[in-house]
Amino acid sequence: MRLVLVLITLTVVSGLIDAVSYLGLGRVFTANMTGNVVVLGFAAAGAPGFSVPRTATSLSCFLVGAAVGGRVAARFGTGGPRRRWARLTLAGEAVLVGLSAVAAFAWPDRTGTDYALIGLTAFAMGGRNATVRKLGVPDLTTTVLTMTLTGLAAESRLGDDTGHRSPRRTAAVIAMVAGAFLGAWLVLRHGLAIPLLIAAVASGVLAVSASGRE
Repeated sequence: MRLVLVLITLTVVSGLIDAVSYLGLGRVFTANMTGNVVVLGFAAAGAPGFSVPRTATSLSCFLVGAAVGGRVAARFGTGGPRRRWARLTLAGEAVLVGLSAVAAFAWPDRTGTDYALIGLTAFAMGGRNATVRKLGVPDLTTTVLTMTLTGLAAESRLGDDTGHRSPRRTAAVIAMVAGAFLGAWLVLRHGLAIPLLIAAVASGVLAVSASGRE
């Protein structure tokens, strides 16, 4: 149960991160790579308001982060408690997002920092996604909801009526919406630094929480 709560809270953090990146860093996602691939297509076609370099930076840093996350899982997850390497990854996420918050506070006009913020947050999200994938908790990917929403509909009473994990799926959807709402509200009124700081603190707290028994 504790792990489920950690992953749901991480889903809130993902909403925060994507609100910062999409609304504040030039219509690019740094947590939701499904959306980012679509955005890359828009940018490549010349749609106004989208940037190939920014989107490519996000994708590249995410993939590098995921590779590092996979390496950490292989190094520390084999033959030992999975909590240890999950805690390492979450601590790394907290540090990287914290550095993003520091940069946003130090340069509120974002002069020359956009790519740094994109790279740091995308790398952190890549590492986290590799870890969450390894944990393998159904319906809690923390960054994408397509299959979660599909499961809600397909296994509802209107579908095959087998929705035994509907509460978990519903919680994931609500968590993402809540994170996106909070992130958007903060970005529009207070800039990028505060939502990034909240995301960093939340990841740090969750790194500690992940040390407990499941």
